[in-house]
Amino acid sequence: MSLEITFLGTGTSQGIPVIGSDHPVCLSKDARDKRLRVSILISWNDYNYVVDCGPDFRQQMLVNNISKIDGIVFTHEHADHTMGLDDIRPFFFRQGDIPIFAHKRVLDALRIRFDYIFSSENKYPGAPSVLENEIINESFLLGDIKVTPINMLHNRLQVFGYRFRDFAYLTDVKTVEKNEKLKLKGLKVLVISALRIEPHHSHFNLEEALDFIEEIQPDKAYLTHISHMLGFHNEVEKLLPKNVFLAYDNLTITI
Repeated sequence: MSLEITFLGTGTSQGIPVIGSDHPVCLSKDARDKRLRVSILISWNDYNYVVDCGPDFRQQMLVNNISKIDGIVFTHEHADHTMGLDDIRPFFFRQGDIPIFAHKRVLDALRIRFDYIFSSENKYPGAPSVLENEIINESFLLGDIKVTPINMLHNRLQVFGYRFRDFAYLTDVKTVEKNEKLKLKGLKVLVISALRIEPHHSHFNLEEALDFIEEIQPDKAYLTHISHMLGFHNEVEKLLPKNVFLAYDNLTITI
């Protein structure tokens, strides 16, 4: 049984191009330099799960012709990872309540932000409904696969990364404790965020991401959550180690 991972979006919170920006990367004609907000689809057998559901969710579902999802797994509550939740409506109308999986703090934030989805009183007929599943720092099942959360810090905010068999997805990360790194040994593919060249207070920059990859030693690694300040896709990828690649929107890999 293989895993198929589609990068639905590989950009930072503003995406690329940034609205109104005349930065050269924002003006690039290379499709790989145009990045929606960060998210992946992970598929196996008949299962389709999305990790994060940002404001570009609708467009990502249409571009990739996705007609069914079995649930959404959230890394944390920031807007670029959650604000597409209302666009689950077509899935809800076809499938019923959509399972969502998140830390309790994230579920609490979603209840406030999307109160009309979670409310059971006088519910608007067109609103979708969800099935809440709280994630703690212990393995859980998605379909027939065990998923292991990786507890991390995004500046001071707790976020979860996730390991699916020999694949791990870590975004919006700045700090990972030693005991959590042990969960990442023996990976075939690691996806890790790399915001830009310059240091950042809450994200790995390129140097930190490459150091982390060197420490974890996956067979391959892909960089995501990329801002325009990292540079042109074609130029940056030439500088990377031979087993490290820049992810780009709609790239699909099989493990």
